Amino acid sequence: MRPFGNFDLTAFWEASEYADEEYVEPPPTAATLAAVEADLGYKLPAAYVALAAVQNGGIPVNTAHRTSEPTSWASDHIAITGIYAIGRDRPNSLCGEFGSEFWHEEWGYPEIGVYFADCPSAGHDMLCLDYRACGPAGEPTVVHVDQELGYKVTFVAADFESFIRSLTSDEDFVD
Repeated sequence: MRPFGNFDLTAFWEASEYADEEYVEPPPTAATLAAVEADLGYKLPAAYVALAAVQNGGIPVNTAHRTSEPTSWASDHIAITGIYAIGRDRPNSLCGEFGSEFWHEEWGYPEIGVYFADCPSAGHDMLCLDYRACGPAGEPTVVHVDQELGYKVTFVAADFESFIRSLTSDEDFVD
């Protein structure tokens, strides 16, 4: 089954110079994908690769996702700033300057998978593809890891595609 089916990915991304400079890379080649997965030690979800084929990293139009429990961000949702590219050339790419390993090594985030989306808190919370239940070649869940709450892990979505499909406008939430 093809990831995203009839979901319109062409309207998913916000166009911005900032996103182009910090997040967006060319669509990954097979060689780039293999190298990034080898560096990370995890197979990326097919939906992540499919999204990167449309645009590899960037800032989504919709940046909020409902949660069933409170986080340091809000009582009912999390927010993201951007989604990391499959690559290493932009600062906010999976193997870039502020890539997944940076969050383990510099900030002490738990080694549970691949940190793929940053949040407006400037590093105090992140989104992660959590491979603990499925192993490095399985289909990870999406979790929110909250440094402000002792690296509390909060379930967000059953898989990456569900996460992308469920992103919504921050206007859907009341402060």
